[in-house]
Amino acid sequence: MPPKHTAFPMEAILSTQKKPALSRREQDRLRHRELMLLAALDLFSQKGFSNVSMHEIAQTAEFAIGTLYKFFKNKEDIYNTLLLEIADLFHVTLTGVLTEKIDCHRKIQKYIRAYGDLFMANSKAVHLYFAETFGGNFNIRAALTKQFQATYDAGEALLASAFAEGTQKGLYLPIRPDYLAMTLNNTVTAFLFKWLDDPEKHPFEANIPMIETIFFQGIMVKGKGEDGE
Repeated sequence: MPPKHTAFPMEAILSTQKKPALSRREQDRLRHRELMLLAALDLFSQKGFSNVSMHEIAQTAEFAIGTLYKFFKNKEDIYNTLLLEIADLFHVTLTGVLTEKIDCHRKIQKYIRAYGDLFMANSKAVHLYFAETFGGNFNIRAALTKQFQATYDAGEALLASAFAEGTQKGLYLPIRPDYLAMTLNNTVTAFLFKWLDDPEKHPFEANIPMIETIFFQGIMVKGKGEDGE
């Protein structure tokens, strides 16, 4: 199970949705929607998607069932909304890192940390997605998985472009940048799942230097520093 101290940062997602001219009523509507999603995430995580009802979500969020249905068609709609907004948060945040005007190597290092922070802050939702997808509900959420894949591919393409820049500068060995991006993502994700299994035994932040050593030692051109010099 994911560590108890982690939480679904709905506030971060809502901050990307808010417009400067939102009325008080619209702000209240967003806040109510947030409370419903948070209640659903807690229940799905504790009991499993199939064992939670719309009535239970409404009761936990302290809203009338009719109010819940004004926001969501059914619990599949709630589940999809939760995870698509998580995917959007990952995409927006990591795209911001990968489009910064900084040295490509530093950009990739920042990406590792940002990815780790997002994963750990959203570990409850990550755990829920994998438990449901590989626990018998894959067909129900095939369309959701396809949307996730499109978002993931777009982010990985940006990461590959950072590796391509490093190769052009002579910093990295001439290895296909898309393969480098795929390998880095898989390496970081593997360490994060070890953290998810046992945070004390496998602290992700403390293992970042090890990740960088394992990965970059294999692709750096000898004699080159972080700035390619």
